Amino acid sequence: MNISEKAQLAKQGDKEAFVCLIRAVERNLFIVARSIVKNEADCADAMQETIAKAFSNIHTLKEPAYFKTWIIRILINECNRMIRKKKRVHPVPYDMRNTTYTSEYEQIELFEVIDELDEQLQTIVTLYYIEDLSVKEIAKVLEVSEGTVKSRLYRARQKLSELALGEGEAKYGSS
Repeated sequence: MNISEKAQLAKQGDKEAFVCLIRAVERNLFIVARSIVKNEADCADAMQETIAKAFSNIHTLKEPAYFKTWIIRILINECNRMIRKKKRVHPVPYDMRNTTYTSEYEQIELFEVIDELDEQLQTIVTLYYIEDLSVKEIAKVLEVSEGTVKSRLYRARQKLSELALGEGEAKYGSS
């Protein structure tokens, strides 16, 4: 049974289907929350609130096929609410980010460079490159146009290139 079918069952009140959906997206939620709130305690709180809100409002889900983007949107709103409430940001311990990179050092360097971006671009990069969401899905999640997503991705790529080149020149000296 796919996510769309489980979401339809959950929308009709099937609690087991909802639990299966949450298990299917749990890692995605963690990665997105972690990239926004920057510490484990807030990440856990945001996820818990998101799951509770999603459970209470599953009946409002218009298109079951978009359950993942729907719940990520709830999570992003919850994370932003927490940030506004606390008005503080913590650095992320890189070893807590689970990815499939071949080397721990490559993973750390990647996230160090991503953390140099402003928060808006960090979110876009995380959703596109780490969560593997399409431009269309990101536009839905962030409630912006696809053109806005594309332009932010372009700006993020430019900034990442500048940062990577700058670090390369600083480490190895320019020729």
